Amino acid sequence: MRITGAVLEESGRPAPFGASRPLRVGPLELAPPGPTELLVRIEVAGVCHSDLSVVNGDRPRPTPMLLGHEAAGVVEVVGDAVDDVAVGDRVVLTFLPRCGVCAACATDGRLPCERGGAANAAGELLAGGSRLHRDGASVAHHLGASAFADHAVVDRRSVVPVTADVPPEVAALLGCAVLTGGGAVLNASGVRDGEPVLMVGLGGVGFVALLVAKATGHPVIAVDAVASKRDAALANGADEAWSPEEAASTGVRAPVVIEAAGHPAAFETAFAATAPGGTTVTVGLPRADAVSRIPPLTLTAEARTVVGSYLGSSVPARDVPRYVDLWRDGRLPVERLVSGRVPLARVNEAMDALAGGGALRQLIVFDGEEQG
Repeated sequence: MRITGAVLEESGRPAPFGASRPLRVGPLELAPPGPTELLVRIEVAGVCHSDLSVVNGDRPRPTPMLLGHEAAGVVEVVGDAVDDVAVGDRVVLTFLPRCGVCAACATDGRLPCERGGAANAAGELLAGGSRLHRDGASVAHHLGASAFADHAVVDRRSVVPVTADVPPEVAALLGCAVLTGGGAVLNASGVRDGEPVLMVGLGGVGFVALLVAKATGHPVIAVDAVASKRDAALANGADEAWSPEEAASTGVRAPVVIEAAGHPAAFETAFAATAPGGTTVTVGLPRADAVSRIPPLTLTAEARTVVGSYLGSSVPARDVPRYVDLWRDGRLPVERLVSGRVPLARVNEAMDALAGGGALRQLIVFDGEEQG
């Protein structure tokens, strides 16, 4: 079938992206789903830093590539081997399929699926190869989703069905921001009841970590260099909010610290703010050559733990329903994460807004309507 999508032509074009136009919106051919796959009509897609990291070259991927990995949509075609999803179901797209049989899948989310990770790195779906073509040439998939398009073919193991009462704008956020930020708190940190949690980096993932920590009864300390994000944190339940410089000068510390900025300096800030015996969880994705400096003696002398967490150490089929329940109970207002809505035609400008540091989560909506 013919679709319209935003294809990254090459990584590393200079900002502003609204001028250099690394993403080209245009027609592609989408092959039918295979036996274990689904055709999904995309309703909403989130603009995430992991997309920006491919655009600016921080995380090299094969190009041309149809970007987008955080989304929700409605199933239109079901593969012959799929018997637990039906046409008309709303699904959350997740960016790391789990095969369920490799050694990593047996770690209850601690390690990313080996097969899923390999497919993502190659720009393919879990069953192998691409379903996308343009002018007769193959186009790579982004993280098994390629959601910056009106339709996508995805593996069944890349989606989690949700009930119809979950709006698409909420469902889209569950697949990346909520799984990653919420999982850093609930899965990776080992936080105890009532313990304070400190967040470093208040983009989409860090903001969700704040919301989930508050929803589950934890005092929250927020740290970010951008004043508007600190204000937003205070307005959404943070007990304290500091700039990195203020946090360092005041000696703010917490037993659990989550770094969600993906920058070496942010990791150093997070480590310095972790109390003796505490845990530093890093979910940010810096450049592959990025290096942080921390005093190793502190790990020993203060009995510290550093934990890496990919996708919030989540098992999407287990965790998405947990967040739906928190949202339905009014305890997880993820709608507050949305900072703007844009049509697909303005995806390059959305990348500029994200790179500028002020945006939390912009949503690409596929009804042609732009909203601020």
